[in-house]
Amino acid sequence: MFVLFEEAGKFMAGRVLADAQSSAQVELDSGKRVKVKAANILLKFEKPLPAQLLADAQSVSQAIELELAWEFSPEDEFGFADLAREYFSTNSSKEATLEQQAGMLLCLFEAPHYFRRAGKGRFRRAPADVLAQALAALEKKKQIALQIEQWVEALSQGECPQAVRDQLYKILFKPDKNAPEYKAVVEASRATHLGPLELLIKAGAIDSPYQFHWKRFLLENFPKGTGFANLQAPLIVEELPLSGVRAFSIDDSATTEIDDALSLQGMGTGAVLLGIHIAAPGLAILPGSPIDVTGRQRLSTVYMPGYKITMLPDDVVQSYTLLEGRDCPAVSLYVTLDEATLTILQSETRIERVHIDANLRHDQLDAIVTPQWLEDPTFLHQGDAQPLLDKREQLSFLYRLAKDLKAKREVVRGKPETFNRPDYNFKLVGNEGAEPQGHEQVQISVRQRGAPLDLIVSETMILANSTWGSWLAELGVPAIYRSQASLLPGVKVRMGTKALPHAGIGVKSYAWSSSPLRRYTDLVNQWQIIACARHGKTAALAAPFKPKDADLFSIISSFDAAYSAYNGYQAAMERFWTLKYLQQNSITEISAILFKENMVRADDLPLVLPVLGASGLPRGAHLRVKLGAINELTLDLSGTVLERLDALPSDPEAALDDDSEDDSAVAGPIAIAVEVSESEASASPLAGDNSVP
Repeated sequence: MFVLFEEAGKFMAGRVLADAQSSAQVELDSGKRVKVKAANILLKFEKPLPAQLLADAQSVSQAIELELAWEFSPEDEFGFADLAREYFSTNSSKEATLEQQAGMLLCLFEAPHYFRRAGKGRFRRAPADVLAQALAALEKKKQIALQIEQWVEALSQGECPQAVRDQLYKILFKPDKNAPEYKAVVEASRATHLGPLELLIKAGAIDSPYQFHWKRFLLENFPKGTGFANLQAPLIVEELPLSGVRAFSIDDSATTEIDDALSLQGMGTGAVLLGIHIAAPGLAILPGSPIDVTGRQRLSTVYMPGYKITMLPDDVVQSYTLLEGRDCPAVSLYVTLDEATLTILQSETRIERVHIDANLRHDQLDAIVTPQWLEDPTFLHQGDAQPLLDKREQLSFLYRLAKDLKAKREVVRGKPETFNRPDYNFKLVGNEGAEPQGHEQVQISVRQRGAPLDLIVSETMILANSTWGSWLAELGVPAIYRSQASLLPGVKVRMGTKALPHAGIGVKSYAWSSSPLRRYTDLVNQWQIIACARHGKTAALAAPFKPKDADLFSIISSFDAAYSAYNGYQAAMERFWTLKYLQQNSITEISAILFKENMVRADDLPLVLPVLGASGLPRGAHLRVKLGAINELTLDLSGTVLERLDALPSDPEAALDDDSEDDSAVAGPIAIAVEVSESEASASPLAGDNSVP
């Protein structure tokens, strides 16, 4: 005797070897023996052979008209044999054949939209309205499949359907794998043996390489767009005393978020009072307020050549920025210095209003404010402006102080800071702050790191961030710190809530506090500093964030991820415009330094690239390199060594060393989601930031 049974959603048939009341031992055609529960046995038969029955049943099943079977089926629950009799037999009392019963079983089982399963071999017809919906869904699915087939054909022939073009960036970077557009690209990629990105490039889906990078960045980091809700900057209602100082800021011309300014008092008296004044949005913007929520979502201003996405709306920024001619609310750190030895005697924090006398722009003044101009009172440039000459004595003192602060930090670091590589400034001609389109003429200029004005700002901001960091720790008020355990290779800078040493800078603690209009961590720390200034030793009870506050750790985690993404995009866009500069100026050869195996750094451009022909050459070798083809999508560029330009430097390690904290001459791969290639890109810290990272 043979049986047809169901096992784990499959129908099988075999010979019965032993039959008991609750189960049977069955041998399949393969020779395998299985134990089958009695409830799972649906048909018993003597002939034909099991394989023949299943084959015949499959043929019968395919011939059954589902709509007709549904019409024949009763309203109540029924068995497959009952429906087979109604469907196939003209005599309602006559049973259907074995093959017809088995065929009906397979048909009902495979048509859940018509018939719902009610048990082993038992079914119930679907309600008419449910069936109509199911059939409509099936038809829609069929049409989508047909549409996908048409899109695959078009993509394979080098044409990009508009629907695929509209979903281009989602398909590549944040795909919905159930979307028909995504499925079409996947199928076409398989059919043509091309990667998705290469397929879409050949199909003409990508009109602008710049827009490709820009929209990808927006999709990943600003999916709702870069615009702001209608937010009003709250007023600082507190009556703040007006300081008697006249402060000045030092930024580049493109900076609108002027966070910091400096002042000096008491020069010539033996004790000089240095004022470091930080814009005070934390006096008005409260934790949990709408503006705070916006800042916490963005976490930092995003910089790129020719454009930026601010952390806060411009109207809000302008309410608190340290604009010249205004008395601006500020959180001020006053440091008393011995004028002769520059020893720090004491420090004090005040919340006040400060008159901003001038906004100096270093890109306009670097050529004037040179070491000679600062150190030799008799040296003059032709046409020196009187307002700048009025600040000459203060700038000279600040430059002397900055060099002294740097030297003292280097003692703690254990070795001098070296900045052998310059900073590069990018200007898109005619852009004037508008969103770039990718075809603008680009100009790249050099600014040597450690220029006097740059050194003045960076050292005074380090002084403020380290002083406030230590002060917060002394009062038991948590803050967001950056620390580095040592200068050993691979020891990275980390963020946390403990005041730990920062070996890379050479200070015992370092809390970002000097850019509250541009970085959310600085705004958080400013809230904590304000609490300390107002409440002193009881500040831990009044500060917005308490020790071990989970919210503080959440901010650190989110900021770390966002800041890394923003830095990566800035580096990628600087590389994009560097490659564009090469194209626009028809540059086919460059001179470069070999800084590691088969990798060179250009002498006069922010450009790192792999080269052929460098095997056997020592690190630090000066080379002439012929450039290869540029790929603006993957940001790939390689080269070939043409010749060695000079002998190896006497100290190649010194020639290549650079102690900038986030020094990565190579900015990680440009990951294009589909992992088409790994491209090296030059890295630089976020522009417009006056403090050391």
